[in-house]
Amino acid sequence: MPTAGFIYPDHAAEDDYPFAERLLGYQVALPVEHIYGTDLHAVPELLDLGSERRLAEGAALLAKHEPDSVVWACTSGSFVYRWKGAHEQVEKLAAAAGKPASSTSFAFVRAAEALGLRRVSVAASYPDEVARYFVEFLAAGGIEIVAMASEGIDTAAEVGRLAPEAVIELAVAHDHPNADAVLIPDTAMRTLAVIPAIEKRLGKPVLTANQVTVWEGLRLTGEIPRTDALGALFRADLGVTETGETRGD
Repeated sequence: MPTAGFIYPDHAAEDDYPFAERLLGYQVALPVEHIYGTDLHAVPELLDLGSERRLAEGAALLAKHEPDSVVWACTSGSFVYRWKGAHEQVEKLAAAAGKPASSTSFAFVRAAEALGLRRVSVAASYPDEVARYFVEFLAAGGIEIVAMASEGIDTAAEVGRLAPEAVIELAVAHDHPNADAVLIPDTAMRTLAVIPAIEKRLGKPVLTANQVTVWEGLRLTGEIPRTDALGALFRADLGVTETGETRGD
């Protein structure tokens, strides 16, 4: 069975991962292990959270699951390293895990590329200073941001307490007519159960942090089951190859 392992910071919305296993018909295994630091959405704390030492600890915890791939399931703890630094972060994680590795920030870029999305709107939970790092990261990945909103939520714990209706309204309120999709970048936010409702309201794809993180982990294994329950990203026949690359990579 394809197994994608996830290093998740602290606790907030990690139950999205076993939920994804169920939605994917238990065709894949998506084990999660936790590392701990502050859950504050502030740059110095996020740089510490995504450090080589902490991610190596997470990789060691995942080893017992014998994953085929490993993903750092944290958007802000990867994009604050900026494009070059985030590449180095993933390379060090892959070396520590001995497996193909990635992060949520790269998952957003690759998912957008796979769906042919060029212009996006960003609906961020973070404070504005942190959200702007995500915008910069997407731009470095060749994605045009036509609108960005930041909710100014300081901690992951607060984000994890958002009601499903609030998540839907966050996405809908921050759509833009020129955007091909809306991106919601925070793995602390439970989104998987509401993706179909958001896409129905928007009439376009939505990419959320836990959704793209699961997709990226499975992309690296070379097998992504299709389902209608996880939005356009999982409905699309993207032709994943045995090396985990999507056509056009």
